[in-house]
Amino acid sequence: MRRLLFYILMLSCSLSVWGQSKDGAIIRSDTLKSGKSLKLIGIPVIFSTPETGFGFGGGGQLFITGESNTFGVRKSNILFTGIYTANSQIVLQALPQVYFGEGDYYLDGSYEFRIYPNKFWGIGNNTPDTNEENYDMTSHKLRVDFLKRLPPSLNFGMRFNYEYHELTEVEEGGLLDSGDIPGSEGAIIVGLGAIFNLDTRDQVEDPKGGYYVNFNAQFSSKNFGATYGYNRFITDLRAYYPLGEKGLLAARIYVENNYGDVPFQSKAQFGGGNMARGYFQGRFIDDQMYVLTAEYRWRFHPRWSLAAFGLMGEVSGINQEFFNNPKFSTGGGVRFKILKKQNTLVRLDVGIGEAGNSGFYFGVNQAF
Repeated sequence: MRRLLFYILMLSCSLSVWGQSKDGAIIRSDTLKSGKSLKLIGIPVIFSTPETGFGFGGGGQLFITGESNTFGVRKSNILFTGIYTANSQIVLQALPQVYFGEGDYYLDGSYEFRIYPNKFWGIGNNTPDTNEENYDMTSHKLRVDFLKRLPPSLNFGMRFNYEYHELTEVEEGGLLDSGDIPGSEGAIIVGLGAIFNLDTRDQVEDPKGGYYVNFNAQFSSKNFGATYGYNRFITDLRAYYPLGEKGLLAARIYVENNYGDVPFQSKAQFGGGNMARGYFQGRFIDDQMYVLTAEYRWRFHPRWSLAAFGLMGEVSGINQEFFNNPKFSTGGGVRFKILKKQNTLVRLDVGIGEAGNSGFYFGVNQAF
């Protein structure tokens, strides 16, 4: 039963594995094949979010174990996963991370293919529930970051981004069917960006202290073949303060700003298990967004802990409209450290928002 439970809990949560695996949401299971320079590890995947329902799948992670660099356990690798959800969503993803030389330079990339039924309520901070409509979209997303590392904590570099979104089905007579919503006829997004981050956390899965400071700027340009031209700026600030021997206060400030002709696929999305628990991811979308989150974590056992959080945030067409009608959410949950000598944990959270919005989230590692 203990081995069965271990494999059931082997997951790589949808939000973390789908685009945030660089935050460490990888659970390593049995080694499938190992040699002097390569090591292949199997990764079962299960999760649950309001956006997907129950989801399952699997994949693997291939490590180049023969290399050595100044960052020790950080090895070049490629993570690949495939998942299917109760909402008939299919996601295939490959995430390479390649270190060059002594590790002073590295490539961090992702490719994702999605067949993804989803929901849409319109654009703005006050869209009514009666606007809800379903749509299906097929997407290809490619991101390539080339970064310079300055030990021990600083990273900076450039990003190339390509996205292709095709709406395959929309509700007749709905908002997306009208053709008035940017991106409702599909979207191609192509552009470059710049990245800067400072990371002093002791670990990424379940930090016990330190700071994470991330700034990135990117654009989509019709000169590169994009159908929409716009600029995006993201600020992501996180801090972790120990409170006694068992407590920790974690805080996060996230701000996203988009300027220009922004399709709905690229607008800031309020909600989701990592950003704004208690709201469906994308329940409110617009060009600008902020989310402020505080969470208290209490470890009452070496492998068990509890958490309680509160957050506020909103979306808007312009920053000057912020704080006019913020959305609030509270909640909490339990975390379990799967292995004594591994930091990876599983998380079960409930978030309760306003106006009947709520959600249960089963995934990997802390929300931030």
